[in-house]
Amino acid sequence: MTVSEPAVQAGGAAALIPGPTARQLSAAARTFGLLVPPVRLHLVWLAAHFEYDVGTLAAHAGVSVATASQHLAKLRIAGLITVHRHGRRHVYTVDDPHIRALVAQIFAHITPDGTLAPLAPDSARAVDATPRTVVSPAGLIPVRTGALRNQIRSP
Repeated sequence: MTVSEPAVQAGGAAALIPGPTARQLSAAARTFGLLVPPVRLHLVWLAAHFEYDVGTLAAHAGVSVATASQHLAKLRIAGLITVHRHGRRHVYTVDDPHIRALVAQIFAHITPDGTLAPLAPDSARAVDATPRTVVSPAGLIPVRTGALRNQIRSP
């Protein structure tokens, strides 16, 4: 187990919050690494929303069937995409709700022009309501994440 960040316990004593294990960090990095090529991310996005055969996925992603097949094989081996047989066709989809949520979140975070999306007012309130601990020269102090973010962004 690794340690992610200090926290303030009741009474003001500092404690360490258990973070992800080394194996979890390694697996997460491998998963994100698989999604680095934009074509793979596009294929996962498509498969997260619909069931497609390789030819349709290739056409939507703008690549050859051979290229799409190679990417889909890697994604399938990693467990990000599943394949089902429908008659003579193989249909690809994302069955894992965690992967579907991850893909939805990243595209909710990035606008169509490639810039970061502004935080929605309801989301900002939810984030601001979650106290976080920040290490400062004065010691450990609880702050509101959104409030800190707003201070950092302010000129």
